[in-house]
Amino acid sequence: MRDGLLPAALKGLRDGALRVDAATPASRDRAVDALRAFAILGVVLGHWLVTALVADGGALHAASPLQHMPWLAPISWVFQTLAVFFLVGGHVATRSHASARARGTTYGRWLRGRLSRLFRPVIAVVVLWTVAATALLLLDAPLDTVRTLVKLALSPLWFLLVFAVLTAATPLVARLNPLWPLAVVLHVDLLRFGLGGAPSWLGWVNLAAGWLVPYTLGAAWTRGELDGRRAGLVLFAGGAAATAVLVTWAGYPASMVGVPGEPVSNLNPPTLAAVAFGLAQCGLALLLRDRLRRALRRPLAWAAVAVVNLSAMTIFLWHQTALMATTAVGLPAGRLPGLHTVPDDLAWVVARLGWLPVFALALAVCWTAFRSHEQGTRRAAPRPSRVIRRHRPRRPASKAARGA
Repeated sequence: MRDGLLPAALKGLRDGALRVDAATPASRDRAVDALRAFAILGVVLGHWLVTALVADGGALHAASPLQHMPWLAPISWVFQTLAVFFLVGGHVATRSHASARARGTTYGRWLRGRLSRLFRPVIAVVVLWTVAATALLLLDAPLDTVRTLVKLALSPLWFLLVFAVLTAATPLVARLNPLWPLAVVLHVDLLRFGLGGAPSWLGWVNLAAGWLVPYTLGAAWTRGELDGRRAGLVLFAGGAAATAVLVTWAGYPASMVGVPGEPVSNLNPPTLAAVAFGLAQCGLALLLRDRLRRALRRPLAWAAVAVVNLSAMTIFLWHQTALMATTAVGLPAGRLPGLHTVPDDLAWVVARLGWLPVFALALAVCWTAFRSHEQGTRRAAPRPSRVIRRHRPRRPASKAARGA
């Protein structure tokens, strides 16, 4: 009996993938969905690899292996994929807005639809962590621990706020040349790091300008300006070269994510190095489009991408909670390597890799519990009542039937 379960499960998986593949319109660009899925999963894995909650005297505080092992900075180059998400977001939003205008849909109605899908899953996260933080404080948990946990849990919200602002500005930036926001980032960094004496708040101008660069690249993709391989090659080579110069000779950090204790973060707010690195990522994404389209002709591969896209915000919003839940559940067992210990050697890295499947299982539990907040409840089409069926107009009989 057990021998027959696996073939039956594989057959069910294959049949489900075939149904998803058959239900997908032929006009859908599957590479767009694949790039969005890779961007979300890259952020998730990146956080799981570089975020540590260290147990110290009954309290938890955040740490990073990049703080103790700076030579691991290339990890951030692989998993800091937000630029690709903004590239895809700009492409999808400008295409969606153009389609809405063609149908006569008002801007307000279009924007409400976009933002409701974006923020619908947020409510559950905020409510749960409000209750959890209150309960922890009532149980006399250390204030620093509560602050650390809430900060990690709600940190994805800054990304959604920036993305919502850019989405709302889509009609204004749909034809904006990406060089304009890039010039803003350049001048802000010159004032911050080159001339000195600039107010500290000035760097936060780059929070909008920095992510506007890949977002407007997505709009250029919609206009057909990035269709050839040349555009991808120029972005990839130029962005990579600029990043290397800025890190090697201009003093920018090598890590593309924030590192505790470092005076400058490439991500918070975005620096010129982070934006240049994002250009390289966008160029690589554009170069991979054709290969992704070919690979996603396989039903199983496409079904996996479709599932991630259907729950992209749920995965993004709950992945830190999954990490923290695993950490909390493991606390009674003592300081477990790779989970509660200081991330200061390769042994921690090896142990953390072993915890990744556990984090994924915890995230799957969160996904099962909260995915409906993103996807909404599906209602079956109502069956017509007997009155409607009884009084439904009858079709006139054909000539052949009348003559029979």
